[in-house]
Amino acid sequence: MGTGLSSRRPGVAVEVVIDAPASFVWADVKDIASHVDWMQDAEEIRFLGDRRQGVGTRFECETVVGPFRLTDVMEITEWQHAQSMGVHHQGIVAGTGHFRLRASGSNTVFSWVEKLTFPWYFAGPLGAMVARPILKAIWKGNLRRLKARIEASYAKTRRANWGTQ
Repeated sequence: MGTGLSSRRPGVAVEVVIDAPASFVWADVKDIASHVDWMQDAEEIRFLGDRRQGVGTRFECETVVGPFRLTDVMEITEWQHAQSMGVHHQGIVAGTGHFRLRASGSNTVFSWVEKLTFPWYFAGPLGAMVARPILKAIWKGNLRRLKARIEASYAKTRRANWGTQ
């Protein structure tokens, strides 16, 4: 969940419409460990403690973008059932990220916004500016995978429940 520049910059925002209700989308997204299944840049998640969800959950995420590999320490800072999840990034790249879910008819609009700061040895604000379109493209791909994953699961659930209502 992460990019951006400094707090003075808007960061990176991506969005997708998922053909499933917000409660169904949330049921998938709240499983933080499964984020590696749809986030191309997230290679591995290791929880720091017993918590697996909710505010205060901490974890390390092995993140790989091109030749760059880093361990991003994250803490969940916001958790509103079927509405939003916020995270604070600590480490080489720091900042915040937010997922927002909004109902739109029978669909869910899933928005992802990241605001990150890059250290001087990653060229600081200039590095962030260069990284922005790369990260945006990666995260758009992530949301395409999330959409496909959830819509396939939702269609399977609807077929299994067809005629039982």
